[in-house]
Amino acid sequence: MSDELGRVRQMWHLLEPLHAVLYYAPEAFEEAAALGYAVDERWPSYFAWRAAPLGEAGAGLVTETFCTFSPAMVDEYVPAVWSVASPDAVLAARGRAVDRAYRTILGEAATAPDTAEAAALLRRVAEAADTAGRPLAAANAALPWPDEPHLALWHAATVLREHRGDGHLAALADAELDPAEALVSFAAVGAARPEVFASRRWSDDEWTQARERLLKRGLVADDGTATEAGRALRAEVERRTDEAAAAPWRTLRDEERERLVELLGPLWVAALGSGLLPSETTLGIGKV
Repeated sequence: MSDELGRVRQMWHLLEPLHAVLYYAPEAFEEAAALGYAVDERWPSYFAWRAAPLGEAGAGLVTETFCTFSPAMVDEYVPAVWSVASPDAVLAARGRAVDRAYRTILGEAATAPDTAEAAALLRRVAEAADTAGRPLAAANAALPWPDEPHLALWHAATVLREHRGDGHLAALADAELDPAEALVSFAAVGAARPEVFASRRWSDDEWTQARERLLKRGLVADDGTATEAGRALRAEVERRTDEAAAAPWRTLRDEERERLVELLGPLWVAALGSGLLPSETTLGIGKV
């Protein structure tokens, strides 16, 4: 991996927890419940929070843009989420949820000058991101920028996170991996245990059929672990994902990027130290 791509991946690792607290923070579930969403599981609010920038998106669009969720799972929640609250109401509640969660998790750091400095640097990167052909990134980038620095930081992190994710889907398509195969092949290289990927609710038959397709391509062995070819293909997917995410980061000088890493470090520690985030996810951070 080149130095540049290593830096791109480092920034993803730093920003992902700062984005993801929305899906786990008690404050977010309280805001979701106030809108009328069931909160005995996280998925009704997850699909609402993440899809709201797309407007009243149907199941087809959400399945396509979220990619690795079973279509049957998406159908269970979308478009039903819009019968509970409109996308505009969800976005307003999303902002309140992030505000409250950040103030709890980050404490005084939420409104500290260092956070404002980090937000300003991240905004420059996010505004430099080309969102053409990247629907989730484009939808979030089109939203108004929050005035409060900690909310601007979350917004920038979200634009860049979805920008990377949209690029990842293109890399999977180039590798001719369909959504189920993407998860099976990722599990095969040890990105996470298969049980973790079960959260995407592919049936046992669908999982087995995807593994059989990969077996025919020589990408997994009989026991489901990746072959050398399978590991090489997944490494190529990750390399292409990093490459596709790299351009906006070039807007920062080396010293600015190093300063941003310094500024984000304590926020990253606070997010992980909150205990809200799972230790193992379908993203494979730290394992691939």
